[in-house]
Amino acid sequence: MATESGVVLTENEEGTDQDSSASMTMEDYLHYEEEAFKTPNHGDIVDGIVVRVDPDEVLVDIGAKAEGVISSKELGMRGDLDSVGLEPGDQIKVYVLQPENEEGNVVLSLRRARAETTWIVAAEKQTDGTVIDADVREQNKGGLIVNILGLRGFLPSSQVARAYAGSLETLVGKRIPVKILEVNRKRNRLIVSQKAAEDEDRARKREELFSRLQTGSTVKGTVSGITSYGAFVDIGGADGLIHISELSWDRVSKVTDVLQLGEEVSVKVIKLDPEQTRISLSLRQLQQDPWERLVQSMPVGSIVEGQVTKTKKYGAFLQIMPGIEGLLHISELSWDHVERTEDVLKVGETVQVKVIGIDTARRRISLSLKQLSAPPASLAGARTDHRPDEYPEEEEE
Repeated sequence: MATESGVVLTENEEGTDQDSSASMTMEDYLHYEEEAFKTPNHGDIVDGIVVRVDPDEVLVDIGAKAEGVISSKELGMRGDLDSVGLEPGDQIKVYVLQPENEEGNVVLSLRRARAETTWIVAAEKQTDGTVIDADVREQNKGGLIVNILGLRGFLPSSQVARAYAGSLETLVGKRIPVKILEVNRKRNRLIVSQKAAEDEDRARKREELFSRLQTGSTVKGTVSGITSYGAFVDIGGADGLIHISELSWDRVSKVTDVLQLGEEVSVKVIKLDPEQTRISLSLRQLQQDPWERLVQSMPVGSIVEGQVTKTKKYGAFLQIMPGIEGLLHISELSWDHVERTEDVLKVGETVQVKVIGIDTARRRISLSLKQLSAPPASLAGARTDHRPDEYPEEEEE
């Protein structure tokens, strides 16, 4: 009984072990077969190991039932085996052109795998907004053809940096920073922008500039734009404005009389507005204030020469030194009564006058023509000077 029982138990145990072993082994084997020898599909990018390098093809183990084959034309841009430099044992990524050819091999392409991988990288660069370098190859009707990451890209003329907007041909042969705007693999379309890369670079430089720039500091820059009201100067990351009134101590009617586009200048920072990213600059404040020279060289009582710049009903303005005009009041034109300023002086005329008053705080100087001669006997004892504070309110146009 015990023996029979023992025999039965032994048989049951053996049967159970065999069934379990057979069942598990078959499942593992089928899973292994499915995974190890999975048939690749057209367009797949798979990992492989170089098995053999022949003169006209490369054999690659990609874990399929048969080895993969890369023909010489599918190795690289030039299809040169030596230039690719593959050796047995090298791990590579390959693109499946055909799951199975007439010989039962998988037809592969190294060139396409690299290209497809590059398109994936290009899409990532677009998403990240990364600035990358591109080589400008040629110019066409709509812009420039560039090589970026080994791919053919297009830079529209509207996306060229401002400095080259009118001269695209000067960029041919150069390496420039760009940002990728569009990646469309199906249409083989890759659009880039130099302007976007420039804007990002300027934004970074602008932030750095405002962090170190201080009111009162002197900086160097290049005139980047000219308008009727002043000049814009690129000071390395941002443009600052020199208002026409800050160009010179002299009166300036045209900005181009003082500055030219592209000219390098030293300027003084007189106002900063980080929130509006505005910078106000001055050219004249780096020059000596003519009023300082005036006080030293033309004290009250001096006889000076001046040129009439304009006439008014209350008198005439004379330029007595660069940047400084004085008022010759109508009452100081002659000892006789003067009805109209133009009866005595004309614009452009040069005359000698006497300095009879200086107000440095208000930057006003009063002049006299009549006090260069003695008053008539009939006016003896009468007031012969004109008070400096008698400037008319409408002296400025």
